[in-house]
Amino acid sequence: MSTSSGIGSMPGEDFAEAVRTVLGEVPDLPFLPELPARGAPASMTGRTLAVVAELGFDLQPAGWRLTDASGVDHRRARSLLAQDLDVLEEQTQGYEGELKVQVAGPWTLAATVERPRGDRLLADVGARRELAQALAEGLGEHLADVRRRVPGARLVLQVDEPALPAVLAAQVPTSSGFGRHRSVDLPRASAALEPVFAAIEASGASSVAHCCAAGMPIGLLRGAGAQGISLDLDVLAAEDYDALGTAFDEEARIYLGVIPATDPARVPTDQQVVERVLRLLDMLGFDPEEVSDRIVLTPSCGLAGASPGYARRALSLVRESALRLGAG
Repeated sequence: MSTSSGIGSMPGEDFAEAVRTVLGEVPDLPFLPELPARGAPASMTGRTLAVVAELGFDLQPAGWRLTDASGVDHRRARSLLAQDLDVLEEQTQGYEGELKVQVAGPWTLAATVERPRGDRLLADVGARRELAQALAEGLGEHLADVRRRVPGARLVLQVDEPALPAVLAAQVPTSSGFGRHRSVDLPRASAALEPVFAAIEASGASSVAHCCAAGMPIGLLRGAGAQGISLDLDVLAAEDYDALGTAFDEEARIYLGVIPATDPARVPTDQQVVERVLRLLDMLGFDPEEVSDRIVLTPSCGLAGASPGYARRALSLVRESALRLGAG
């Protein structure tokens, strides 16, 4: 039977309420919410830097920067994550089942975080390698902490790589805005991803790679060790179908973004969502009965930009759609 989940971010600043919403609306695969409305320490990047081992960061007007020691905002990010995990522990007493947590991947971090002397870490081969290794090391500790707090959970770790297509295509702007960083070739891109996915597997968790940008390199991510992939159907191009079909053939878990991430003019029905998924499967040549148990329906991306009411509705709709898809 297919299931449902969310990508990660939610609107608002009340973390306890966000956890209750997630547990209530997508109980088969709930996730640890991210609430970027609380500020940079609570954003995808800030939360991930709170997990990274041994390295220090601070927050500048241009964004996060690698430093010799943790700045006040980096310390706040770590404190906020610990507080959020306390709340999660309280809200999930007795929970048994899958639980998803999310981090930004090494290439999105490298394209986002600055070097001490300016410009992105993407420009420094040694710095981006060190960052990937520190992320991999920190993930083991993070997953152990989550497992200790929710001992009945089977953990899934989602690696968010929204910037990866731009990294590969030399589309990440330099700090001046007048140039672009050089493209990263596929072997180097894979080399940074492999220790991250290996750390997830070594921890006993399963992994999924998420990208809601066009041009998601499905084959690269799968080859680097991602056990599942998560994508937005709205940006899926004809040239992506072969790679997606291969992932289905290899029995990967496929997360399909099928619901708008912000309030639409008209909310689709669960029947419309299921018909859309069935059209995709028909185009790829797969029998829904044979692959539906490996399909997870989600919103197209994070829900931070949605109204609270729509965010709740989006999660309930992917659950209703998954139930309908599984029922045939």
